[in-house]
Amino acid sequence: MADEDFSKLLQQAEQLTTEIEGNEELPRVERSLGQVLEASQELYSRVIQSGANDIQAHLLFGSKGIDLQQISQKLETLSSKRTFEPLQPIADSDIESFLRNERENAILSLIDEVNKNSLQTTEDQKWEHMISEWNREKIKLMNAMIGPSQNWLDLKRTPEPPSIADTPKKFGHSMLDDIETAYARQVHHYNKLVFQGSKSRTALHQKFAQVAEEFNDSKVKEMWEIIKTMANIPALVRDEDPLKARGNPTIQQCLIAQGKKYLEKRYKQYMTDVVRANPAAAMRGGEPGTYPLVRGFVGLRLQQSVQGLTDGVIDERPLWPMVYYCLRSGDPNAALHCLRKAGRDYEEFIAALEEHIKSPEKPLSDKLQTAINFQYRIQVRNSTDPYKRAVYCIIGCCEVSDEHSEVARTADDYLWLKLSIIKSRPGNESSESFTYSDLQKMILEEYGETHYHAYEKPLVYFQVLTLTGQFEPAIEFLSRIPRYQVHGVHMALALHDVYMLGTPRNVQAPLLSVDTDDPIPLRRLNLARLLLLYVRKFELTDPSDALHYYFFLRNLKDPSGKNLFMCCCTDLALESRDYDLLFGHADAVTGPRTPGLLDQFNTPHIDTKVVALNVAEQLVNKGLFEDAITVYDIAGNLEKVLELFCILLAQVVNSGGGAGGLRERLSILAEHVSRSLRSADATALPAALVEAYTKLYKLMTFFDQFHNENYDAALETLRECELVPLSPSELESRVSAARCARGELLRALPAVLRALCTILLAQRQKLRQQPQVLGAPTNNKQVEWLRTQAEVLNTFAGNIAYRMPGDTYSQLAQMQILMH
Repeated sequence: MADEDFSKLLQQAEQLTTEIEGNEELPRVERSLGQVLEASQELYSRVIQSGANDIQAHLLFGSKGIDLQQISQKLETLSSKRTFEPLQPIADSDIESFLRNERENAILSLIDEVNKNSLQTTEDQKWEHMISEWNREKIKLMNAMIGPSQNWLDLKRTPEPPSIADTPKKFGHSMLDDIETAYARQVHHYNKLVFQGSKSRTALHQKFAQVAEEFNDSKVKEMWEIIKTMANIPALVRDEDPLKARGNPTIQQCLIAQGKKYLEKRYKQYMTDVVRANPAAAMRGGEPGTYPLVRGFVGLRLQQSVQGLTDGVIDERPLWPMVYYCLRSGDPNAALHCLRKAGRDYEEFIAALEEHIKSPEKPLSDKLQTAINFQYRIQVRNSTDPYKRAVYCIIGCCEVSDEHSEVARTADDYLWLKLSIIKSRPGNESSESFTYSDLQKMILEEYGETHYHAYEKPLVYFQVLTLTGQFEPAIEFLSRIPRYQVHGVHMALALHDVYMLGTPRNVQAPLLSVDTDDPIPLRRLNLARLLLLYVRKFELTDPSDALHYYFFLRNLKDPSGKNLFMCCCTDLALESRDYDLLFGHADAVTGPRTPGLLDQFNTPHIDTKVVALNVAEQLVNKGLFEDAITVYDIAGNLEKVLELFCILLAQVVNSGGGAGGLRERLSILAEHVSRSLRSADATALPAALVEAYTKLYKLMTFFDQFHNENYDAALETLRECELVPLSPSELESRVSAARCARGELLRALPAVLRALCTILLAQRQKLRQQPQVLGAPTNNKQVEWLRTQAEVLNTFAGNIAYRMPGDTYSQLAQMQILMH
């Protein structure tokens, strides 16, 4: 078996040798082992120097007959250095060279200009994108930052521009919780009264305070009680800046009085609760009034003898604690009663207290002030009785720097003491006087959130800010606490309703900002930003509520001077794209438009049609022409409807279209547009635009018939369209009409001519397939008509002032040739 295999192998080797020797094309090469070794080493060194990749490249290109080495040499000789170099100067007499240089210069300058423009456009777009991204980041950062700022940011809430393929964000289930719904209900009711022009409507802060009663949250109820108290001042004028009005001495004294009133009322309730909790120890008795209440409270508060109390007792209670707590509970007459019961030793102080009761906001007369100051310096300043020192400072403003820490143990006590020593001193400001601005600055800037542990005790910090007339930082603080954000927003609306909220001059300002013209340390709250941040979460699910909140911005302007309410409505419409709900929709049969959500807000300064026009303009800028047609139709701008309709229809008029496609949607919309056009005054519209729309509308029918191969009907429709000549007699008029036609109609012309070529060729082919014996004269007449028509179409295409694609001219020429 092995011998047989070896014999077979030997036979194959001999056959192979014979084939090699018999090949005359390739000479036989014989090499010794040394020569083979030398060739191998040479090949190895070349591989090491050039690399395996070059060898593989040579093999790859060599298999296709390409000499890679020769190509490499040619590429090395090429150089682009002289391509854009200035051309060499030539003699003036060399006209041929001069013209060649001018031509090349023109080409080079054009290339250079296009290159520069492309680079500049790319650079501009890059920076525009980066600035837009950074503005959005700045807004996020500023919304999260604490404290004032003088920097302006881009507030305009522009949603991400939806692409044409995006599905509209339809309104869904409500995102409002029970508290937000309760507030929104009051906003609806209040705005309804505004629409009706009611002058006797209840103040918004009272309505919101009533709603807060239902929340079973004592802290929220207390916050609204503070707002109600501070808002109970003489009505402010709408045209006056709230912060400037707040600097008015009269308004300032009203704010101080209201702050003290709240603190005194609250402390009196606290004393009542303490006494009721310990009736036996308090020994108040059944007598009503402040004096017995204070007597019982002092008995409980000072059960153990307090060291340092002076000047004896009245009704078994120390004198000065009785006087202090009578003042603290807001009853200076009860304090006067205590001093009169103490005897005749306090006649000067009694006189000072009587004068204080008559005019609590004014300082004492010079005579009494001098006497009280003298007593304080000689006797009271070094007294061991902290209550006596506190009472003297409250009535006589003797030492404004004394903190009275032994008496003022809580933030309420401290704030009440500071408010009590503020007196109006017109034209007589002394370096030792303590002003309202000093108190505001001390609370907001010197102490601040850290001192009051604001996030642990938000009510305390809100209270000290609000009771000192600093509503803006108080509301901004609440807006940073999720639990109280909803309440803070509605407090801002309530204060804005009575013109007590300071807002910035620029709606793009940060949430809390400083105006250099304002007194220190007043801040301005950006109501627009606050409201938009609140409404953003439910504007797509509760559009009616969102619009009612936006209505509070109707008196504000955006940087371009537009009504801010209308700008917000525009943004909402762009983001939701539910135009029927917002603007209403026209009935397909009867025609009248049903009212939308925006119709209830129509006022002399707010027009739904203007909002619709703004939305339509934005849609055009985004390229959403189909939506823009709908909104322009709502706004009653038929000219824009026809213009955009022509632009869209020219793009798809020749397509077959699919179910639900743009062409089908335009076909449905065209019926409504045609109905509007028939009912409108067509003379007020540009004739060329109406003609373009009418002919494009007919071309839709033409192409439908063409795609269905209903060629006879298609030709008849095209004849009615009067766009292309179908006989020599129509040639001149059609050429003249084409020169005056709109661009949208001319853009459809190549497709019409190509379709017409197909129809004519189909008819020519049909005639060729018919037997020649039957109706030969008729066939000849039809062929002649087809040849004439082909010639007319070619002449028409060459004479119109519109350059069509090259394949259209080729198809027309080919058709004319095939007609013969």
